[in-house]
Amino acid sequence: MAESLRPRSWLLLVAAVALALAVGVVIGARGRASPGIASAQASGPTAGMPGMPGMEPAMPSPPAGASSSAVYIPPARQQLIGVRTGVVERQRVSGNVRTVGVLAYDQTRVAEIHTKVSGWVERLYVDYVGKPVHRGQPLFSVYSPDLATAQADYVIALRARKQLAGAGLGDASSASDALLAAARERLRRWDVSDAEVAALDRSEQPTRTVMLSSPIDGVLLEKTTYLRQYVTPEMSAFKIADLSTLWAVGEAFEYEASAVRVGQTVDVVFPYGQSPRTLPARIDFVSPDIDPATRRVRFRASLDNRTLHLKPDTYVQLVVHGEDVDRLVVPKEAIIDTGTRRYALVALSDGYFDPRTVEIGPPLGDAYPVVSGLLEGDRVVTSAQFLVDSETNLSSAMQNMAMTMPGMDMGTAPQASSAKAMPPMPGTSAAPPTLPAHHAPPPAPAPTPATPPMPAMSNMPGMPGMSMPMPSGMPMPPGHLM
Repeated sequence: MAESLRPRSWLLLVAAVALALAVGVVIGARGRASPGIASAQASGPTAGMPGMPGMEPAMPSPPAGASSSAVYIPPARQQLIGVRTGVVERQRVSGNVRTVGVLAYDQTRVAEIHTKVSGWVERLYVDYVGKPVHRGQPLFSVYSPDLATAQADYVIALRARKQLAGAGLGDASSASDALLAAARERLRRWDVSDAEVAALDRSEQPTRTVMLSSPIDGVLLEKTTYLRQYVTPEMSAFKIADLSTLWAVGEAFEYEASAVRVGQTVDVVFPYGQSPRTLPARIDFVSPDIDPATRRVRFRASLDNRTLHLKPDTYVQLVVHGEDVDRLVVPKEAIIDTGTRRYALVALSDGYFDPRTVEIGPPLGDAYPVVSGLLEGDRVVTSAQFLVDSETNLSSAMQNMAMTMPGMDMGTAPQASSAKAMPPMPGTSAAPPTLPAHHAPPPAPAPTPATPPMPAMSNMPGMPGMSMPMPSGMPMPPGHLM
């Protein structure tokens, strides 16, 4: 039984070795292209893929002035990624500054009401926020023991002066006059009005309460005092603002600060229709510092609001009029800012793009003024510039890799090397197997025009077109079909 299986095992081993040799010959034949085929491939439609022999693109030479970072992008690829360009040119650029702002109270026309004595609120005459008030209008009345004592002292001094005036005592009369004047001044310093002092002169009776009046015309903004409340001098009872003049407060960026000056004309635009027309004004203040929270410079202009149709805290747009200047500008979209470097991609002739470092000034509308790096007439990429930039970075990286790695040339096809012997397969030896003596085949017969197909292996069908000559006289394994 063992001797009957031995020929079959040797036959399978020979078939496996022959199959491996055939595969190696086919791969080697495909890898060695003849000069005629290589030249045909170089001129064929597949030319243009870098790093592959015979497929180098026929790209134009870089134009004069192009740097080593310039990259070539075919027109078809430019259209695919949507490359658009703009022109660096001189323009008459507007020096206007547009920003947003808000209407605010005129801080020079705001008054806070404090009592100068401690006491209790007996009556409120202005009892809600937003109520208009006039100069001299009563706000509230306060009962203060200290104020009542001061009135009593004044009445006593007043009666003493009257008694001494007809006695003919000059010194005593002068002393009584001085005492009365001191009592009157004390009442005035506690905000007792002259009318109330005159009423006290007539009645010679101290009043229980003292009334506090509004010092300005305006509107009640804040109210912290209520009926029967105990108030002290440090408490703010009311806050009143005169709305006949309002401030339009705006903020400009740091780079716009030099374009905002006192005396400039500014247009106040109302985007939500609070005013049917644009109101002109003049800047009367520019802040000397920059707001650390917003990194902006505050400025303001005054608006006439005697009709009271403008409301505080209204959002507005401010247009500060500046001088028009003639500058060389580049579109904003063309500038790539990495944080440490600013550059633009210049479109050269024949499909080349060259990154150039530029120096620009503060933005002027939709463009940047060019300080250096670009010339008038240069075309710069304004769309898909990041894709073009990635192409330039990839090209530079490949060039650096080719220069730093020995033996690597991405632009030159490798020379065809001579065919080398295929290494033996794992588990086999380089020398062909030797059959036992009792199975040695007879001399090979003359080649026959047709050879039988390769015998089928276990679970593998025969391969058409692959045949192996069988030595004559060798017994055929069971199950083999000719």
